[in-house]
Amino acid sequence: MTTRRIKTLTQFIVERQSQYPQAKGALTRLLNDLATAAKIVNREINAAGLVDILGYEGTDNIQGESQKKLDVYANERFIEALKGGGECCAIASEENEKIISFQNEFSERGKYVIAIDPLDGSSNIEANVSIGTVFSIYRRISEAGGGTLEDLLQPGVNLVAAGYIIYGSSTMLVYSTGKGVNGFTLDPSVGIFCLSHPDMRYPENSQIYSINEGNYIYFPEGIKQYIKYCQEDDSSTLRPYTSRYIGSMVADFHRNLIKGGIFLYPGTTKHPKGKLRLLYENNPVAFLAEQAGGKSSDGFRRTLEIEPKTLHQRSPLYIGPKAMVEKVEALMREFSPEFEKQ
Repeated sequence: MTTRRIKTLTQFIVERQSQYPQAKGALTRLLNDLATAAKIVNREINAAGLVDILGYEGTDNIQGESQKKLDVYANERFIEALKGGGECCAIASEENEKIISFQNEFSERGKYVIAIDPLDGSSNIEANVSIGTVFSIYRRISEAGGGTLEDLLQPGVNLVAAGYIIYGSSTMLVYSTGKGVNGFTLDPSVGIFCLSHPDMRYPENSQIYSINEGNYIYFPEGIKQYIKYCQEDDSSTLRPYTSRYIGSMVADFHRNLIKGGIFLYPGTTKHPKGKLRLLYENNPVAFLAEQAGGKSSDGFRRTLEIEPKTLHQRSPLYIGPKAMVEKVEALMREFSPEFEKQ
């Protein structure tokens, strides 16, 4: 019987770092800080039904959404870990109106800024559905002191690294530094992330589409046409496709990356720009999708090329295998050109 040597997250990123002589280890330490916070958050999520941590905090975040206790808890833990690690000089979080700039003894050293959604899909907590953390890492533009708003308002093409942690039947950390996508599963017995999904790529034959069809009446005509396309019977293109929708962006993206499929969160007549945030939701998964051989778009433009104007800017998201996303783009241009100007 042959046994496979287990490779931990720390071992993996140190080995990758050694391949680049110019690397100083700061990004390695930053990723470890994120992993540490993820373990703490994971512990509380797993115990959520046993402690007083479910339910609402009684406050709203900047999005006008009611904050759950776990939202607040996760936000605090990631901020603490990143501030204490010293490699990050500022954070933009979904839960905070303004950036959090670290004006302390570490701020001169910190070379990176992070945009993060500490707990994506938290409305699913009580239903025991998979939720996640999603993050993007940029190199700071400012030269000294704490990080600035300008440091965060960078297009996705400037990303240094991005990833997510999914808390489900197992807890996984999936990330990329621009050299492919790799996934690590948490071994709860020893508290270590181990390489479980090396070199993740979209499958060639993808047959899943993920969208909240309950909003069908408000969708652009191009998206209505795409849903009809997905439901048509055509064996040469493996249609009809299978509809799968969890309602947690990280969970839907993760499943589609492994099994093959497209995730759609369109603008609507009620919300033309959609509801997902560009900086800390769309950009990180777009970075991962491209590294996994896929594509991400707002229906007309590459997601990573969209210039952010505000911290909590929203944008439609169509993400998955290239052919599937390009079909959406073609139908949007044909049937919903007015949405390009939104």
